[in-house]
Amino acid sequence: MKKGLLLVAAVGALLFTSCKDNNNASEKVKAENVDSAAERDAKETVYPEMTFDVTEHDFGNIPQGESVEHVFSFTNTGKAPLVITNASSSCGCTVPSYPKNETIAPGETGEMTVKFNGSGKGQVTKTVTVSANTENGKEQLKIKAFVETEENAGK
Repeated sequence: MKKGLLLVAAVGALLFTSCKDNNNASEKVKAENVDSAAERDAKETVYPEMTFDVTEHDFGNIPQGESVEHVFSFTNTGKAPLVITNASSSCGCTVPSYPKNETIAPGETGEMTVKFNGSGKGQVTKTVTVSANTENGKEQLKIKAFVETEENAGK
């Protein structure tokens, strides 16, 4: 018990003696350092922006098993080079193709083709997640279709 009290007293004494009067800490900051830090931070927060013409495409009615594809066009509307590192779909029936690890300069455009093999039946919605060096890190595209089978044809 005595050792515990002694330990608490030692830690308390250490805390009180290590704290100095920091009331004038703001006076010690040099204005020129603040300005250069703000300028440096402003440069570091420049990101590319991936702006798609459309983020969702509806194929309408398609026969089951029929492959369809759509090209999503995008522009780098940011102030830094854009690099797409990955694009993955919510299932294996949807396959994106994209300019992987290619640099897309600010103002330049690119394309991403999304192929859907017509599997499933009825109303189908699939998502493609695009990973890039944007501020969010991820963008999403959607495709929709009504897959007609013999049972639901004409509905």
